[in-house]
Amino acid sequence: MSALRIWAMVLRYWYLLRRSIPRLLDLFYWPAVNVVLWGFLSQFLASNSSFVAKAGGVLLAGMFLWDVMFRSQLGVSVGFLEEVWSRNLGHMFVSPLRAHEWLASLMIVSIFRTFLGLAPAVLIAMVMYHFSLFDLGLPLAGFLANLMIMGWWLALLIVAAIMRYGQGAENLAWAAAFVLSPISAIYYPVAVLPGWLQYVALALPGAHVFEGMRGVMVDHVFRPGLLMNAAALNLVYLALSGLVFLWAFANARKRGALLQLGE
Repeated sequence: MSALRIWAMVLRYWYLLRRSIPRLLDLFYWPAVNVVLWGFLSQFLASNSSFVAKAGGVLLAGMFLWDVMFRSQLGVSVGFLEEVWSRNLGHMFVSPLRAHEWLASLMIVSIFRTFLGLAPAVLIAMVMYHFSLFDLGLPLAGFLANLMIMGWWLALLIVAAIMRYGQGAENLAWAAAFVLSPISAIYYPVAVLPGWLQYVALALPGAHVFEGMRGVMVDHVFRPGLLMNAAALNLVYLALSGLVFLWAFANARKRGALLQLGE
């Protein structure tokens, strides 16, 4: 691992970001729209049911945390796609840059992009709806870390699919998270799902994170076991997705696909 090469790639993506108004707007737009939409929905539900009044903040918290996963995944997968669209993959890998160093730079940038994009939405929620994500306390750090890692391993699988099947698979960068959202128990407990689907949900780190979040917010109980389950699943999936990515990368390099991918 070369910290200098990783830092060089971080600077490259930072320069791209700061000189592009569309990229900057994309960071702020969706979190802000989401928080306004779900905030008004939460207020409506809170005024119509005492039970939902307690759950109103849970909807906003679920939206915030899922957005962290989605944006961390986009930070890696779209970072890769930008290199594909500009036909820059071949240029990068004739240099001493290694695949895992490049991935490290994308992950670092995804952290920056995620929290930069989330900050305005968090402020809007505090001002307009008197809801603070920080009310989750210390468990919030564990929830955020697990969801970011989940976004990373999902992005690795998406990037591997694009390397293997070409740009026809690039829509996975936007669709994959939405496919997982119904079984990730974001806005409702896992128990709501059909029995067989509960096993699928519990095989995903996100379900354990959101069950833990509701435990803190509704029952005022932090269940560390749920966080540990999410972390264990994430480590397994991250290792497996890393192997899949390295296999797809080696295969693409052997076939010359790194030079052929592009708009």
